[in-house]
Amino acid sequence: MSINYLKGEGQELWERAKKIIPGGNMLLSKRSEMFLPGLWPSYFSKAKGCNVWDLNNRKLIDLSIMGIGTNILGYGNEEVDQSVREVIEKGNMSTLNCPEEVYLAEKLIDIHRWADKVRFSRAGGEANSIAVRIARAATGKEKIAICGYHGWHDWYLSTNLKGNSELEEHLLPGLDPNGVPKGLLGTVLPFSFNNTKQIKEIVSKNELAAIKMEVQRNEPPTREFLEVIRNLCNEKNIVLIFDECTSGFRETFGGIHKKFGINPDIAMFGKALGNGYAITAVIGKENIMDAVQKTFISSTFWTERIGPSAALKTLEIMERTKSWEKITKTGIKIKNNWEKLSKEHNLKIIHKGLPALAGFDFDNEDNLKYKTFISQEMLKEGFLAANSIYVSTVHNQDILDSYFNNLSNIFSKINLCQTGSLDIDELLIGDVCHSGFKRLN
Repeated sequence: MSINYLKGEGQELWERAKKIIPGGNMLLSKRSEMFLPGLWPSYFSKAKGCNVWDLNNRKLIDLSIMGIGTNILGYGNEEVDQSVREVIEKGNMSTLNCPEEVYLAEKLIDIHRWADKVRFSRAGGEANSIAVRIARAATGKEKIAICGYHGWHDWYLSTNLKGNSELEEHLLPGLDPNGVPKGLLGTVLPFSFNNTKQIKEIVSKNELAAIKMEVQRNEPPTREFLEVIRNLCNEKNIVLIFDECTSGFRETFGGIHKKFGINPDIAMFGKALGNGYAITAVIGKENIMDAVQKTFISSTFWTERIGPSAALKTLEIMERTKSWEKITKTGIKIKNNWEKLSKEHNLKIIHKGLPALAGFDFDNEDNLKYKTFISQEMLKEGFLAANSIYVSTVHNQDILDSYFNNLSNIFSKINLCQTGSLDIDELLIGDVCHSGFKRLN
């Protein structure tokens, strides 16, 4: 199929965007170069269920990252959208506060009985920074030990101010922490997932305000790992922060920490909380959260009404439908099918991610070329796809059957590339996609 078939208004607009918006857009994970450089549709005209229409009104089935994991209930969920419409009709902003933020705080505390108080913001990076500020204010200490990805703010990127072997390839290629004050060097200390010896050593040598980590991204934590960290925090007056912006509501109704029976002092939630509407929450224990009153954490648009209203309805639907069970079941099915296809075509793949955030890599030096080829060929068949599927409740069996039928043909060609019968460079129409970034978990 010719390159002209794939190109359209979206690709043209992306080239215009890169001339006037540094990088082309606001989110690295949505850049065309991360999927299919020069050919990815880039922009949508509408979205519903797991369908996305590009600027040429071509309907595409989203079997990739579903709004970066924001839409567990699918795009344009009617109940959630109706709650937002009602807010718009009544008014979104006012001199007075919206009552929904109180109702949402109460609901989140009811879901997480260890928590007493809640603060809201709109983005995951903001929520992470709020949690760090609170921990520092509550303890009077500055240093933070981290494991995992926690946003873009100075406190976090300061980890990359010097060449740390634990952070090799952590940032996207070509990106450096330029603009981050060098005076922050040494304030954030990275440790590796499931490495109890390493975190014990960090705690023994540093006065920490907080230990901050994703509970699970790929492999699950060991019981010993979580228990050691919890005990260290108790003994040393360290605030334990669980970043659940991504993992929240994927395998439990609430934070994935509930699955392991270890409670933090602070937890953050985002992405799926509003099913596509901007809302994040920082929840925590009263004695720690009240430190907000001893510092300054405040923003105008943290008080708008749409986010809390959408979140309340999203939580209601999740609880009623047990969405976390459904997406986990679907994700396991997807991973099993990937494994089955890889064996059928003599390909070795490495699985990654929670079932509801399923992904894989080819155990091959041409991994990125093969990933690009998948996106290229799937786009021809009407799919947005790569090597990750962020599962929603609207990904049904018919959609999956069609996806795997097409993927089988693609895997067959990749096998021929590995045996030398085909050349992957000749199969690719455009450039190879860029790599992502390495996480410490």
